[in-house]
Amino acid sequence: MTTVTKKFLWGLLALIALGLYVILIWKGPWWFDGAHLRKKDLQPADGVVITGFRTMLVALGVAVTAGIGLLYTHRNHQHALTQFEHTREKDREQAELAREDQVTGRYVEAIKLLAVQDSDDEGVRLTERLGGIYALERIMRDSEKDHDTVVQVLAAFVRQHAPAPDPEVAETSGDTDLPGPKDDVQAALTVLGRRPWRNESQVVDLSFTALWRVDSARARLAGANLFGADLQRADLTGADLKSARLSAATFTGAQVKGLDLRGADLTGERIAAHLDVSQLL
Repeated sequence: MTTVTKKFLWGLLALIALGLYVILIWKGPWWFDGAHLRKKDLQPADGVVITGFRTMLVALGVAVTAGIGLLYTHRNHQHALTQFEHTREKDREQAELAREDQVTGRYVEAIKLLAVQDSDDEGVRLTERLGGIYALERIMRDSEKDHDTVVQVLAAFVRQHAPAPDPEVAETSGDTDLPGPKDDVQAALTVLGRRPWRNESQVVDLSFTALWRVDSARARLAGANLFGADLQRADLTGADLKSARLSAATFTGAQVKGLDLRGADLTGERIAAHLDVSQLL
C-alpha cells in the first residue's frame, strides 16, 4: 500500500468519524434518553438534558482530539529523533572516513620521509628521516588502530640502519671504536621507548642490532626481542625489559642501574659474561 493510498484512507476515516460525531451530537440525546425527551414543543427541562449531553460530547471530542494530537506529536518527535540519530551516525561515519583518509595520507608522507634517498646531502636526508619518525609517532598517538603498524615500521628502521656487526669484531673493539647511534636511529628508539601503553599484537623486534651507546634510560621495551643485540655502553638506567628476549645480547659497559629484567630470557654465555647483575639494584 502506497503512502498516498494510506493518507487517503486515513482522511476518509477521519471524515466518516467527524460525520458520525456531528450526527451523535444532533440526534444523540434522543437515542440515549428518548423516553424522557419530547421531539416537539421542548420544555426547559428537555433543554437541560440535551445541553448537558451535547456538552459532554463536545468535551469528549476535545479530549479525543487532544489525545490524537499528543499521539501525533509524539510520533513526529520519535521520527525526528530517529532521523537525527541516523543523520548523526552518517556524519560520524563520514568523519571517521575523512579521519582515516587523513591518517593514511600522513602515514604515506611519513614513510616517504623515512625512506628518502633522493638527496646527496646526508644532512638533508637525516632531517627528513627525523621528520618521518616524529610524524609516525604523532600518528601512533592519534590512531590506536595504527599503533602496531608504526611500532613495527620503526623497529624495522632500527634493524635496517643499525645492524649488528660480527660478534667477535664487536667484542675486540675498544671503547673508542664504538660510535654512538645515528640521530635517526636514536630518535626511533626514543619513540619506541615512550610509546603509549596499549595492548600490542606483536613484540618490538630489535634483534641483531648494534645499539652502542644508545640512550634508552627508562625506555618501555617489555617483551621486546633483543636477541643478539649489541648494547655495549648503552644507557639502560631504569629501563623496562620485563619478559624481553635477551639471549646472545651483549651488555659490556652498559648502565643498568634500576633495569627491570623480571621474566626476561637471560640465557647464554654472553649475558653471564657481560651483564653485571649487582648494578641492577
